Amino acid sequence: MEFTSHLHPIGKNTKKMKPLKIALVILVGAGAIALQSFRGPEKVLTNYKSIPKGCVYRTLMGEESSDSSFRYFTDVKVMRSLEHGLVWLMQAQHPDGGWGAGTHRRQDVMDPHAVQPDPATTAMVSMAILRSGSNLQSGPYASQLKRALGYLLETIEHSPSEASNITELTGTQIQTKLGSNIDVILASQFLSNMLDGQLGNDPQLRERVKRANNICVSKIQRFQESNGSFAGSGWAGVLQSSLATNALESAQAQGAPVDKKALDKSREFQKSNYNARTGDVNTAMGAGVMLYSVTGSVRASAKQARHAEEEIENARKSGKLGKDDAPTARNLEKIGFSPDEAMKYATAYEVYQSAKAKAQEDAVMNGFGSNGGEEFLSYLQTGESMVIGKDQEWKKWYENISGRMLHIQNDDGSWNGHHCITSPVFCTATCVLILSINQDTDKLVRLGESR
Repeated sequence: MEFTSHLHPIGKNTKKMKPLKIALVILVGAGAIALQSFRGPEKVLTNYKSIPKGCVYRTLMGEESSDSSFRYFTDVKVMRSLEHGLVWLMQAQHPDGGWGAGTHRRQDVMDPHAVQPDPATTAMVSMAILRSGSNLQSGPYASQLKRALGYLLETIEHSPSEASNITELTGTQIQTKLGSNIDVILASQFLSNMLDGQLGNDPQLRERVKRANNICVSKIQRFQESNGSFAGSGWAGVLQSSLATNALESAQAQGAPVDKKALDKSREFQKSNYNARTGDVNTAMGAGVMLYSVTGSVRASAKQARHAEEEIENARKSGKLGKDDAPTARNLEKIGFSPDEAMKYATAYEVYQSAKAKAQEDAVMNGFGSNGGEEFLSYLQTGESMVIGKDQEWKKWYENISGRMLHIQNDDGSWNGHHCITSPVFCTATCVLILSINQDTDKLVRLGESR
């Protein structure tokens, strides 16, 4: 496979280099040889140490997906950028296993050890570690992940049952900008990821993680509003509601007691923020920023849009529909959907197709006008949505977004926001999740199978 890079070199003052084709010859087993070919700049990172084996190194080997349609080879400079960011994150961990973003009142504090650990930031970093190839048993960051899991389980288990969140901390950057209950939402998402084959052969630990996730799910569902959003909205509360929808989807896939009506209602709220016919976006809960609202609509509609498209494709192959018939409500009814279901899935398909295009327009991607944690979360939602929906255009998205991410990475390996969520820890974790998304394609595609 030949991969042509359009990404920017790392480093603020690095000059653009001419492309150079690099042939990588990889020995597999006792003598099998796999050859991969890349194009990239001669100089990708200065003053960078060796890359740990067993982490994002494996994406270069093409091991990230068993689905050939979603196998994607990571460019060398992206791989090194990821490792640089991960090394920085590991150095930022606190002795208790947590990571912190700091308070909204002191957004200027960039020293990761000068802030108090919080569950939301710890969950984001932990998910970045998982996606980058480490688990509790193996990988260069297994010990850091184990400590982080312990921190989150202790936090959840000691949280008051009547409380909507899992921490007594208030006024953190993440809570103020996303919502006061964001900690329990991100913790649940992380625990669902751990339950998806990451706990090894330890039934007691698995049961403990399941109980903790059930506590989180109960809290999340308890603070759902009548319109499907979630209470405690911050400056960009639409992102908290979208992330809550994601967390419930993931928890449901792991057998947690998720109320299907609550999940459907949360999806409908997210989809309602975007009018596929007119292109209008409701930004009332998105701080007036189109990017935040529209990416939530993409994410909420991805699974249903995929289902509609797959059922129509099956009908085309069987001759029930013509080869050019689209996933409209009328066609879905023809192949057995009830009128209500046909309308729901057809609408999801329309919202997804239109909103994903809107979310990738340059003017929309600029978000608030500068990079902040909210922008990074929005980019992450778009990319994950496209993989969940088995959308082949995600590779084009990945090339574009990775170029953006590498161009703004700090020399020490971190990323930070320039407004609102400025925390280098939270922003670095989110950017690592974006750049390593091709390591999770199997899981994301599988998540899109359930409805």
